[in-house]
Amino acid sequence: MCMNEEKYMYRALQLARNGLCNTPPNPMVGAVIVHEGKIIGEGYHVRCGEGHAEVNAIRSVGDESLLRRSTLYVTLEPCSHHGKTPPCADLIIAKQIPRIVVGCQDPFPEVSGRGIRMLREAGREVTVGMLESECRHLIRRFITFHTQRRPYITLKWAESADRFIDVCRTGGTPVILSTPQTSMLVHKMRAAHSAILVGTRTTLLDNPSLTVRRWHGRSPVRLVLDRTRSLPADLHLFDGSVPTLVFTEQPTPASLPLHLPTPTGVEYIPLDYSRDILPQLMQVLYQRKLQSLLVEGGSTLLQSFIDAGLWDEAVIEESPMRLQSGVPAPVIKGYTTLETRFGRIFRLVTAI
Repeated sequence: MCMNEEKYMYRALQLARNGLCNTPPNPMVGAVIVHEGKIIGEGYHVRCGEGHAEVNAIRSVGDESLLRRSTLYVTLEPCSHHGKTPPCADLIIAKQIPRIVVGCQDPFPEVSGRGIRMLREAGREVTVGMLESECRHLIRRFITFHTQRRPYITLKWAESADRFIDVCRTGGTPVILSTPQTSMLVHKMRAAHSAILVGTRTTLLDNPSLTVRRWHGRSPVRLVLDRTRSLPADLHLFDGSVPTLVFTEQPTPASLPLHLPTPTGVEYIPLDYSRDILPQLMQVLYQRKLQSLLVEGGSTLLQSFIDAGLWDEAVIEESPMRLQSGVPAPVIKGYTTLETRFGRIFRLVTAI
């Protein structure tokens, strides 16, 4: 296998990222078809329930007779099972594509290794592992969900130069540490996650909407911890615009005062608050196939995830503003990378 071939897999990875906001719960996948050193077809998985990357790449080829002398580069093992669409491995075999280069094997139990085996048993040459680490990183949310049986967890907060996230307050307007540009990036992050979580205090103080307003995409399912079900029904989270799950000890409306009706689009889910609620929360999100979680709560909630080791990456925006005192920022020991966006420093931290 020539090293120059990696450029085709890099192109497949580039294509795959276009499906970030629309493919879940399916993984992002890209595919490139090459004939005699020239790309003749490209495709990626655009949206869950629609054609997979291999299908779209094959459809884009003008002269299908060339497929019999071409190589297919695909970031993830072709599927072998009947889901919402037919198996891609069958289509590849039917189109007589002789050589397939796969970035990484599929972690999904119904597929893992079967698609590769099908292709090989049909006499196709299959190479596995080109840019494997890059391909696995691309679908890290999908892999975490299926191997650890929980969503991929991203923590996000903005902090002042002296490491506070807000002033101490019982009400009023929160300190704005983000700029309009970095706030747009936060909304982009929201669009890339299945769910978003805040706690009771943040909900009461900030009355957040937790929607995607400054970016194109679907708003995540809103989650809020409300142990005593004390949050008023007129908050933005209860406006019915986005499904909202409230985790409480008191889920039954019949047992509650009449002034606390169940808002439209809101579901109350019981947790046992006498035990650690985070494993219980993870179980609910796994059962509901919510593959990724963005935690935007206050310092206490964020630190609870850090202390439990229940996180995969953190995005921390550093503001030059100094607050002198207030609510201390969560603490993560060690940082892996620093990045500048719109003139602001972002710490991009990955769990070890």
